[in-house]
Amino acid sequence: QVQVEESGGGVVQAGASLRLSCVVSGGAFSDHSMAWFRQAPGKGREFVATISPTSIARNYGDSVKGRFTISRDNSKNVVYLQMSNLKPEDTAVYYCAARSGARSIFMRDYRFWGQGTQVTVSS
Repeated sequence: QVQVEESGGGVVQAGASLRLSCVVSGGAFSDHSMAWFRQAPGKGREFVATISPTSIARNYGDSVKGRFTISRDNSKNVVYLQMSNLKPEDTAVYYCAARSGARSIFMRDYRFWGQGTQVTVSS
């Protein structure tokens, strides 16, 4: 069974940077596409970024393009989300998700999820 665990959340001021990490165990990491989603208080879960198994392809949500970067290290079974120029509207619980095969921007396509890590950006 694939297990997903996020870390790296915290409280930062607007304009700061933060890097989230997500460790995957129990499966063939290099066969899985990975993604980050987020959920702000009172809102639905929103797509943030996704990366293909070999890092050839990536997609970003419109609200984070140019500020966030997704990357992965298949030798360590880790995917990262580097967040720069953070804004108060980036405040949310950030979830890491994994799926076997091609990447997707849709929540319904991801089978394995972490518990989430809280990111709070103060103004």
